[in-house]
Amino acid sequence: MIKKHVKKLINEYKISQYHLWHKKTAGKVLESIELDKGKTDPKLINLSNDYALDVLGWKGYAPWLYVYSSIAQTFKNGWIPDNYYGHVVVPKMKGNYGEISEYRALTNSLFKSLDFPDILYKTNGLYLSPEYQVISEKSVMEFLFKDSEIVVFKKDCGGQGKNVIILKKKDFNISKLEKLDNGVFQKYINQHSFFKEIMPNSVATIRITSVINDEGIVSVRACYLRVGRILDTHVRSNTHIRIPIHPLTGALDKYGFSTDWIHSENHPDTEFVFNNKRIPNFKKCIDTAISLHKMVPFSRIIGWDMIIDEYNSVKVMEWNGSYNDIKFSEATQGPCFSDLGWENLWKEN
Repeated sequence: MIKKHVKKLINEYKISQYHLWHKKTAGKVLESIELDKGKTDPKLINLSNDYALDVLGWKGYAPWLYVYSSIAQTFKNGWIPDNYYGHVVVPKMKGNYGEISEYRALTNSLFKSLDFPDILYKTNGLYLSPEYQVISEKSVMEFLFKDSEIVVFKKDCGGQGKNVIILKKKDFNISKLEKLDNGVFQKYINQHSFFKEIMPNSVATIRITSVINDEGIVSVRACYLRVGRILDTHVRSNTHIRIPIHPLTGALDKYGFSTDWIHSENHPDTEFVFNNKRIPNFKKCIDTAISLHKMVPFSRIIGWDMIIDEYNSVKVMEWNGSYNDIKFSEATQGPCFSDLGWENLWKEN
């Protein structure tokens, strides 16, 4: 009984810290937005409080609704606050199954798709081909750089642009690989010229969020483009620029947003103007996300990171089946999930 009580107390503490972090983070974001746009209408704050309490069951879900309202300059029924999503929706709609996406060596086993640029997996002391053949250490260099002078390594369980390493053939040393954790080596993607015009120094990422409903129908609910800054070798969550994409047309929104949610009509480094520019071969991106999601229906909401390469082909850099960001899409395009009944999940035991 004592152990059970202690475990309960620890869990309650973790939950309280989780919501406290979200409250502080949303508060900082709101402050930044208000420096840019002015104070949020008190009526919107009151509507957020009422919605959080009356619909979602707790006023503590209101802070992200303040952010959404400040960005949209209105209140919209159906919004899902980020801490509600992580605390209520993710456990109910994904359970532990979404965490499979964190273990990159499983990708080819699940999808068996050439859309992923995976070359080699490093797993528990072994180097494995996408077909799971063991590659000897003496053959690793030849295997990695067969088609390119550059490859990318991504560590398992390492999102937000962290734990990404760019490896060059001329600097290759097998002893350095031995120090790496489990993860995947991927081909370095030469992105389509459209994205190079926005930022040539790093490969952009198209984030597509798809869901599968209770009838088994997969649909795309939100899209945005992530691009790096001039000093980045790859897109990083702490420096990137995000631009909403119209999910039907592939057109970029008029405004992009910095990490502190300040809006701008052009990229701060290259001066690329966003408004009405269209993602090349965008329909193929949507079709790919839907097709792949049908293969892993047990993760009900997935964030796909993909890009169009120089040959106009879709390349899926990773999939996020556990927690995936929805707050940016909710604020700029939402409500994205209002027909799915997520607002009632908190009532279920």
